[in-house]
Amino acid sequence: MTTQEAPLLSLALAEALAGRLCHDLAGIVGTLMGAVELANDDLTMRDEALPMAAEAAMMLGHRLRLMRAAWGCEGCTMDGRDLRALATGLPLARRVRVTLDGIRPERKFSAASARVLLNLLMLAVESVSGEGVVTMNETARDQFVLSISGPRAAWPEGFAGQLADPQVALKATTTCGPRLLQAPLSALITHQSGVRVTILMGSNGQATAPLVIDVGEPPSA
Repeated sequence: MTTQEAPLLSLALAEALAGRLCHDLAGIVGTLMGAVELANDDLTMRDEALPMAAEAAMMLGHRLRLMRAAWGCEGCTMDGRDLRALATGLPLARRVRVTLDGIRPERKFSAASARVLLNLLMLAVESVSGEGVVTMNETARDQFVLSISGPRAAWPEGFAGQLADPQVALKATTTCGPRLLQAPLSALITHQSGVRVTILMGSNGQATAPLVIDVGEPPSA
């Protein structure tokens, strides 16, 4: 990467992330605004509109907490309980079954590894492409396996290359657009954190092969 390219790539990433934030929050904010307006404009609908507004506000809170933990500059340590709580803010969480039962509630994560796991969970839910299942299990001293399944489940095209080379991931942010940003963004955060993520090739091929996440940390007793 040349010195002239770096600022342009950074700007493209910032623009794509801003677009992604707007995309992911627009639906919830629209539901909240519509419910509040309905309650104000039609008193006969207030009993129906206010619970809808309250539910949308709760979903918005969950989504914002997830985004702050996954994308914010101030990372924080967490445990398995925190990870499960933040997973309630995953987009499409109502349509995709997310199973984190294989992670012990007391399992501790550094700020860096927590960000990687959250971003990969966001990518996994997105990669199911509708109804399906996302599963994360702790399988070894410092390893986790993230699996996706469903009729249209598949990791994004080029994701393996982005995991292998941070320059490939960074350049992908200039062409993917906000909707497809999660894959190169997850790869960039993985490279920055030092966490090792590999695709476990198997009988199903690379499209839905599980991800092996090596956080390099011993679990708590």
